[in-house]
Amino acid sequence: METLKKSRYRLIGPFTQVLTMDHLPLKGALADEDLEVIYQAGILINGDKIVEIGDFIELEKEIPALNGAIEYLEEDYVLMPGLVDSHTHICFGGSRARDYAMRVAGKSYLEIARSGGGIWDTVTKTREASLESLKDGINKRAHRLLKEGVTTCEVKSGYALNVVGEIKMLHAIKEVNDSNPIDLISTCLAAHMPPKDFNGVPEEYLQQILEVLLPEVKKQELAKRVDIFIEESAFSTDEAVPYLKAAKEMGFSITVHADQFSTGGSEVAIEVGAVSADHLEASSENEIELLAMSDVVATALPGASLGLGCAFTPGRKLLDHGGCLAIASDWNPGSAPMGDLLMQAAVYGAVEKLSMAETLAGITVRAAHALEVEDRGVLSSGKIADFIAFPTHDFREILYQQGKLKPSMVWKNGKLVKSEK
Repeated sequence: METLKKSRYRLIGPFTQVLTMDHLPLKGALADEDLEVIYQAGILINGDKIVEIGDFIELEKEIPALNGAIEYLEEDYVLMPGLVDSHTHICFGGSRARDYAMRVAGKSYLEIARSGGGIWDTVTKTREASLESLKDGINKRAHRLLKEGVTTCEVKSGYALNVVGEIKMLHAIKEVNDSNPIDLISTCLAAHMPPKDFNGVPEEYLQQILEVLLPEVKKQELAKRVDIFIEESAFSTDEAVPYLKAAKEMGFSITVHADQFSTGGSEVAIEVGAVSADHLEASSENEIELLAMSDVVATALPGASLGLGCAFTPGRKLLDHGGCLAIASDWNPGSAPMGDLLMQAAVYGAVEKLSMAETLAGITVRAAHALEVEDRGVLSSGKIADFIAFPTHDFREILYQQGKLKPSMVWKNGKLVKSEK
């Protein structure tokens, strides 16, 4: 390695344990014994990239030749990759606290919608919101996510359901991403549901997205991903397939809201070659087998299960059949208002009997794969220097404490953005 006049090499440690999440298969079940754990380790970085991870004392010997700096830690810490939240809706206006109160009191989705609630309430509030107001909301939520260890977060549009409003949402996401440490990956979900005020059938609305909205999204580089909600209350499989195929031909990656209340969506995801199928609470043995045989990432959203009081994604079966399972928060104002990825993953792992390796892979390396960002989610040479440190001596404490143990230090692109030492 060449010595730089102004070295950017930094060695951080020693960490009691470094959980690399490296050398794990992307598909199938995992045992905790599969995890690579390096003891009394250091992490050597150069700018925003990881150079090497290994025994701290051995790495310490390399620093003089590199003209580098050492950042010593005196307490017990466990280091692991920054968390990746691969499915959120943190760009929105208003609140749905009234809906939640009605839902836990026993009101149905239809009753809530008829009383002025439901997704259309969020659509109305998001359309009314200014660009600055939307940016302020994303900023606050993104800041909280980063403090909790999420260094990469997907964010969907889909609460405007018209060309002008969807562009406004995507601009808000892009501008917050450009001015914040956290990486926000935008997805165009203009096909969230057929808008009530659209004068035409769902197919015509989808065609308008293809002809008017998506070319503008592409031109302004506002998103590289397209999503659709396939459900009886949203779009049918017959409506979704040609839309997704056309979007894919335009160069967009595809993801699908699938099998939340009824099946069909996951088969569409497989047919069109989607990167992921998200929700899957209603998936049966047939859907599980098909997903496991495909390259589609199955993404569980336990926040929605907790928020709606419904079944969880069958993660144990998906893994045992050989599938790839990611776990995301689905942070949104309606069904998943909590937005705490680590807590949700811990609870979901307990419910589904996932090993700690499976749960942690679902919010790091496998979640990164669901977003097609293979340069993160693991700690290894050449990867982005996104990592988080927990104040404990044993990585098992992280999930054992079910989200109450938060990282005390967070590094994004090699920069320390949170420190509670």
